[in-house]
Amino acid sequence: MTPALELDRIDIKLLHQLQADASLSNLELADSVGLSATPCARRVKRLEQEGLIRGRVTLLDQARLGLSLTAHIGITMDRHTPERFEAFEQAVSDYPEVVECCVVTGQAADYLIKVVVADMAHYEQFLLGRLTRLPGVSGVHSSFELRRVVSRTALPLPGASGKTVSDH
Repeated sequence: MTPALELDRIDIKLLHQLQADASLSNLELADSVGLSATPCARRVKRLEQEGLIRGRVTLLDQARLGLSLTAHIGITMDRHTPERFEAFEQAVSDYPEVVECCVVTGQAADYLIKVVVADMAHYEQFLLGRLTRLPGVSGVHSSFELRRVVSRTALPLPGASGKTVSDH
């Protein structure tokens, strides 16, 4: 496990702002955290170089794109071998419909995947045409989202739960 980085209050403020709106210009970002532009840019660059900021994305509206069906699928594998898992993981990584895939424990499933498609007909094509044809897939249990209650991309940052953060 990678150790957590030591973050000061300015780093935390930068990360909060960037998680809320990664499209902020460096000048806007600097102003929002009380820095001038050059030190702000240096800090963001350091956070990127240290791997804390992995990238920046644009979040799209799923419904406006006509992607109205989200399925959470538990996948059971026939054999628990590194080769079997590696082949499955490579295959699902190539499917654009799969937006998340996790190896899990504590359930009957070996994997939980989240799939986004237009409708039930597209889901059936994905399930029967591709997913269940993967070598090693021995069981599939699908659940469908009725309504999303919480959906966030922002991670809880140190200091947000009463934890103290240093003032470098």
